[in-house]
Amino acid sequence: MRIAVDFDGTIVEHEYPKIGKEMLFAFETLKALQEQNHQLILWTYRTGKELDEAIEYCRSKGIDFYAINKNYPEEVIDESTSRKIDADIYIDDRNVGGFPGWSAVWQMINPEPSADPKAELKNLPKSGKRRPRLFGKK
Repeated sequence: MRIAVDFDGTIVEHEYPKIGKEMLFAFETLKALQEQNHQLILWTYRTGKELDEAIEYCRSKGIDFYAINKNYPEEVIDESTSRKIDADIYIDDRNVGGFPGWSAVWQMINPEPSADPKAELKNLPKSGKRRPRLFGKK
C-alpha cells in the first residue's frame, strides 16, 4: 500500500516550527510498515529548512521515505499537479476524531487473526475435547 504520513502531531508532537518529542511507537511502526513493503510518503505542511530538518530527523531514526510531498520521487510539481497525495491510507493528526496513536494505526493496518471469530473456530481441536483452561480449573 501507499501510505501518506504527516509529521507534526503524528510522527512527533506538535511543536512546529521546532521538532517535537517523538510520538510513542512512531518509528517502530513506520519501520515495520516498510518491512512489509508499504511505500511511505511524508506528507507535511513543512517546506524549506523546516522540511529538511524533518527529513533528516526521520533519517536519523532509520526512516527514508519513498517520496516527500509528492506521489513519487520524480514527480514535478506545478499548477496542474494536485496537492493531494494519491495514497491508500492517510495517517494524520487532523483526521476526524484525531490521531488514534501508533498502536491503533498498526492494528488497523494489520488486524490480529484472533479478531476474526471464524478463525478462532478453526483452531478448536477436531476430537471434540475442549482445550485446557490457561488460568485456573473449571
